[in-house]
Amino acid sequence: MTYYRGDGVARPGTRLPAPPPWRTFPRTTGATVFQPPEGLTEAVNAALALRRPLLITGGPGTGKSTVVEQVATELDLGPVLRWHITSRSTLGDALYRYDALGRIHAHRLQQAGARPGQDAGSDAIEDFLTLGQLGTALLPASRPRALLIDEIDKADLDLPGDLLDVLERGEFHIPELLREGQDEALVRMWDSAERRLVRDGRVQCTEFPFIVMTSNGEQDMPAPLLRRCVRFTMPKPDAELVRRVVRAHLDLDVGDEGPAAAVVDEFVRRVASGGSVAVDQLLNALHLLHGTARSPDEQLRVVELLLKDLSSA
Repeated sequence: MTYYRGDGVARPGTRLPAPPPWRTFPRTTGATVFQPPEGLTEAVNAALALRRPLLITGGPGTGKSTVVEQVATELDLGPVLRWHITSRSTLGDALYRYDALGRIHAHRLQQAGARPGQDAGSDAIEDFLTLGQLGTALLPASRPRALLIDEIDKADLDLPGDLLDVLERGEFHIPELLREGQDEALVRMWDSAERRLVRDGRVQCTEFPFIVMTSNGEQDMPAPLLRRCVRFTMPKPDAELVRRVVRAHLDLDVGDEGPAAAVVDEFVRRVASGGSVAVDQLLNALHLLHGTARSPDEQLRVVELLLKDLSSA
């Protein structure tokens, strides 16, 4: 069915189609439908047993970031903490954030005295500290938290090296608390309004978090970081894995013939020949083609629209 026709005519009440399962909001976890490739479960279990980060390298759309969701769901590790890396990301921000300007403003209000009906608030340092994603993951707990460090290869060159000591020791210090001689502070967590007790300005994990770092392979990681990780490279999806993925996401069994089989075969051919196409592009194409009668020319246009190579615009 055509929803937009390009003629400028208003059609009130036009009903749009239901979205595909992976584009519903609030977003749902992909843990129940993710299909791990051969070797991934062994790598995950090794990282869990050794209490080491898992570094997963692979192209876009291979499911790297979904691994941590599935592990957290199966092992009841709670909501996944997510640290999305950019060239401006720093280790300090991921450990904790201190709002110095906000505290100065609150202190001035207290000194001036609050006007009638105005709450001057508190200028206690703990009210201006918030643990970051990594800092929250390192809090003492009876079970490890799950942390995704996404696209670490996009980081500034110094960041992977900065991580080494924290990942090795499982602890960090908050100098602002140490300078003020505050023996105990209740500090906010990254993902909730709950506060946790920090003693002597030191956060020390009791259960090392399950950390998944993803990389698209755009930057070489330093050897000292690689030594501290369990490493896994996502393989190129073959026909069998692709059919499992399609069945899990679309409840669609792809046979040996028909439009869906032709699209899957074309996807596998492009991947095998070195093309940069992602599984979610395939799922998008199959979602549009499934259950609709289209001519061969229309099917070809859908495939060419949605299976464009990711290495070009």
